[in-house]
Amino acid sequence: MAAIQEYIVFFLVWLVSTILIRAFVKKRSPARLPPSPLALPIIGHLHLLSPPSHQALAKLSSRYGSLICIYLGSVPCIVASSPEMARKLLKTYESFFSNRPHTVANDYLTYGSQDFAYAPYGPYWNFMKKLCTSQLLGGQTLDLLQPVKRHEVKQLIEFLAKEADAGKSVNMGSELIRYTNNVISRIVMSERCSGDEDEAGAVRKLIEETAFLLGKFNFSDYIWFCKNLDLQGFGKRLKEVRDRFDDIMEKIINEHLNKRRKSKEGIKDLLDILLDIAEDPSSEIKLSRNNIKAVIMDLFAAGTDTTARTIEWALAELINHPKIMQNAVQEIESIIGNKRLVEESDIPNLPYLQAIVKETLRLHPGAAIIHRESSKDCTVAGYHIPAKAPVFVNVWAIGRDPNHWENALEFRPERFLSEDGSGKGQLDVRGQHYHFLPFGTGRRGCPGSSLALMTIQATLAALIQCFELKIEGGKDSVDMEEGSGISLPRANPLICFPVARHNPIPSI
Repeated sequence: MAAIQEYIVFFLVWLVSTILIRAFVKKRSPARLPPSPLALPIIGHLHLLSPPSHQALAKLSSRYGSLICIYLGSVPCIVASSPEMARKLLKTYESFFSNRPHTVANDYLTYGSQDFAYAPYGPYWNFMKKLCTSQLLGGQTLDLLQPVKRHEVKQLIEFLAKEADAGKSVNMGSELIRYTNNVISRIVMSERCSGDEDEAGAVRKLIEETAFLLGKFNFSDYIWFCKNLDLQGFGKRLKEVRDRFDDIMEKIINEHLNKRRKSKEGIKDLLDILLDIAEDPSSEIKLSRNNIKAVIMDLFAAGTDTTARTIEWALAELINHPKIMQNAVQEIESIIGNKRLVEESDIPNLPYLQAIVKETLRLHPGAAIIHRESSKDCTVAGYHIPAKAPVFVNVWAIGRDPNHWENALEFRPERFLSEDGSGKGQLDVRGQHYHFLPFGTGRRGCPGSSLALMTIQATLAALIQCFELKIEGGKDSVDMEEGSGISLPRANPLICFPVARHNPIPSI
């Protein structure tokens, strides 16, 4: 018993001494880090970061300032939570923050960062950026692939109409992920996972697991004595996910290569474009199979989950705001009618619908936090930023900043239609305005923003046009609790009974 008491006393003395020494050294250090709460030994500020992490970071920033330093284990991380600090980090000092932090998960899943999203800034990244904007996700390619998206929207509407006739409820989140997975699958490789429902379900599950692993905190990344330990079983799960993805992609690439040997005619999908680059001897960069697989992993991870979640959040907000829903229905009926299904080409004529999507992205951005890493020591706003420090720009908090948004927590699409001189009606989503960054900004801004935005708008418009959504149990509203994850999921699924607005359903 005495030995135990002696150990407890020793531990408390060590704990208090460590805290005081760290606070003293930090105070005396000429390199002044941004303000920070008191950190605990070993774990740093992990005890303050209960999920969802973007909400926890927003609370800390409201107390300590718009630029703060937190310790994830032994790693100092910089957190920016205001438009002003976002501008400094992502524009004024962009050259210092053009890389993304490497974690065990993103490095392994992307074949050693051989993709585009996590590749270090340099010649390969520049080449892939040009390839994305000019070919993979350029306007001409997306125009050629419009029939694919129209067909998938039609399939979704027909499924919901069938469920409506049967009086069945639908998990809208699951069906939207199924839909966006099929859109991305057909755009990337011209098939719905071979049309095999078991395989299609496996791919969807694979993407969900990938998003989970990329967003999950891994002790090995931040706590020094865990570097070579796999306390959470991450290593096994990462290997299982990548092995399954690798098997599927090897099969699909080989099938594509066999088809290309027989004929090179027809519309090229994104995999064809990547294979063309890989086979081009004059290409500036030679793409390997791992490069191709890693880029396709990016396309699935970025294009499936985040797009589906945004549509799901928009539907939840509209259910909770029936007047806004009715305004959207009236706009679509007055412009499109009820004889045909709304299409992408109609979106420019639907400003209220566009405002609904913008307001959804403000409150529920596809990624709540922009991740960057400092490439070298630098000074921002008078504070020292160490080299290799992870940098988190809290887009979720910025979109709710009361200094830049009137009634910031209210869902009010009309703010994006304002003609009162506030300028909100002119805001776009592509990173030109630092109080509204749903797709990031600068060099590392999302290259697929046009594809994502058009898919979200056209799909939401079709769902509004065709269905009224009734909540299980006769409730008037759905909860808006957020879950944890890289793509800002709902804490609870959105389960509704679709009710057809028209008979027959508008057709393409």
